[in-house]
Amino acid sequence: MSCDGFYSSMADEMETKGTDEVEKLKTRFMSAWHSMKYSWVLKTKTSFSRNSPVFLLGKCYHFKAEDDESPTENSATDEFSHDAVMGNVDDFRKDFASRVWLTYREEFAALPGSTVTSDCGWGCTLRAGQMMLAQALLLHFLGRDWTWPEALNLEPLDTETRTSSAARRLVASLEASFQGDRPRVPEPLCQGGAEEADSHLKEVYHRTIVTWFGDSPSAHLGVHRLVTLGMTSGKRAGDWYGPAVVAHILRKAVEETTEPGLKGISVYVAQDCTVYSADVIESHSARTDTCGVPEGPVADSRAVIILIPIRLGGEKINPDYFNFVKGILSLEYCIGIIGGKPKQAYYFVGFQDDSLIYMDPHYCQSFVDVSTSDFPLQSYHCPSPKKMPFIKMDPSCTIGFYSKSVQDYERISNELSKVLQPSAKEKYPAFTFMKGHGRDYELSAPVEKKEWPFITDKRKAGASAGDFVLL
Repeated sequence: MSCDGFYSSMADEMETKGTDEVEKLKTRFMSAWHSMKYSWVLKTKTSFSRNSPVFLLGKCYHFKAEDDESPTENSATDEFSHDAVMGNVDDFRKDFASRVWLTYREEFAALPGSTVTSDCGWGCTLRAGQMMLAQALLLHFLGRDWTWPEALNLEPLDTETRTSSAARRLVASLEASFQGDRPRVPEPLCQGGAEEADSHLKEVYHRTIVTWFGDSPSAHLGVHRLVTLGMTSGKRAGDWYGPAVVAHILRKAVEETTEPGLKGISVYVAQDCTVYSADVIESHSARTDTCGVPEGPVADSRAVIILIPIRLGGEKINPDYFNFVKGILSLEYCIGIIGGKPKQAYYFVGFQDDSLIYMDPHYCQSFVDVSTSDFPLQSYHCPSPKKMPFIKMDPSCTIGFYSKSVQDYERISNELSKVLQPSAKEKYPAFTFMKGHGRDYELSAPVEKKEWPFITDKRKAGASAGDFVLL
């Protein structure tokens, strides 16, 4: 090789290495910036009316003051103020804080096909989908009445402490960009637990469910697994995912898992806003091996999580659907809604009057190693609900239901058929139930081709902008 060729080769190699280093530095900086941005919690207290019921995933709570004999027009209470309200406010607090909260995380292993080590800024819909799936698993293993014994001991989301810790992480991460890997901030260990065998067993289930959503490549329902499944459709780490896309990714994640504890569950995703009853019943009928999970009742069929991607309007939500959404969230077998505002996903779990109650994934937290037996649970539970007016809800969403058995599904479909009856203002129901299998109807494409019906590759010319089929 000539000198010119040697130096040219060396220059190309150095340029390649330089580009790689720039990309790594860019990734680190963006991760640090997102950490700062999404850890800056400008916490305002959520107000709840004392005169209106609060619905949370099918349960109803009242915050009426003890001396309130007659309702007052502007009566409201700041978030959980004990001297202002009576009733079952603590029951609501405990119920809400017991739901599994999955948010942005940082400092985890690089996601498949990338150097990305955080989902801050783009993974909110995946996190909302994980929260919905986690709620279904809580129903499946623990029942709707289960609450976490430590739920009332959670520390509030404090602005000063959260922002100061975010600032420290930003400085540390920038220093680490030049000095090597940044250290992980240790989490406080969760001390507490029930002594009785039944409570201990429930806590084992609780922790097991959380581990399935861990932020590591080995987690069966973790963000690494979901990103891997998204890659089959042209999605990659850093892309934004719509609610319908996430529904199909969740189905594949549960369908392909090797975790024995998840073999007693399947996920059904409605096609074109239609639930085909024979397909759901067929999903229920498969017998499974339930070994590998804590001992519990053995079912003779699989439970089915029913996910229904819908659109409640055109560019904006149609107000005629507000009562429909309220009706859905009033049902105990509802596992919530993957929704939000445009390009900002939330997990809707309830409502009061004309406001939705939701869990917000837009808060960046540090990676937690859930492979240890005593990993801290605090960051997986949210002490503070948030509210948003119905009118701000993006029309694109995915509704979820949990059906334990065929008999359960028959009851659910009958009850939902009544909820779905369009009012005088509505032209169409949000979704429909049909007898038979989807394959019995003349669908436009075979099942294999319809597996990802809502996904488009935005990098290709001619791709459509929407993720949903319009009603």
